[in-house]
Amino acid sequence: MHRENVRFGRESGFAQASRDTREVFQGMGDADGLVYYSPRTDFEGDPLKEFTAIGYLADGHVYQESGQAWRPWRRRVDFDRQAVETSIRPLVKLLEFSRDDPEWGYQLRRGLFEISRHDFDLIREQMRRPAL
Repeated sequence: MHRENVRFGRESGFAQASRDTREVFQGMGDADGLVYYSPRTDFEGDPLKEFTAIGYLADGHVYQESGQAWRPWRRRVDFDRQAVETSIRPLVKLLEFSRDDPEWGYQLRRGLFEISRHDFDLIREQMRRPAL
């Protein structure tokens, strides 16, 4: 999801996924971690390739906003407000989902998918480093 959408969700306190991912959202447990990767700054914006938000699901409620033409599924998230956006580049060779896969970027295009605790912790640590 591009950075501008992630920022909107972070400021509003929710994560959202496309209309066809309700089951995936429902299958996630309370307090599961969530990381956003943004390939671009906005829909047709500049390339970015950064992790742009990280947090934990706040509850088990899955909902859709009413009164909108596009109605993605949403869940409340307690985002880490001290996390800074960070490039994926220094982590590609370290993350389990990418280190042995030269085509790792295709996984990220699928949208919502599970990563290991190792990867989550590594991303969280990188996002907690002071911005240069």
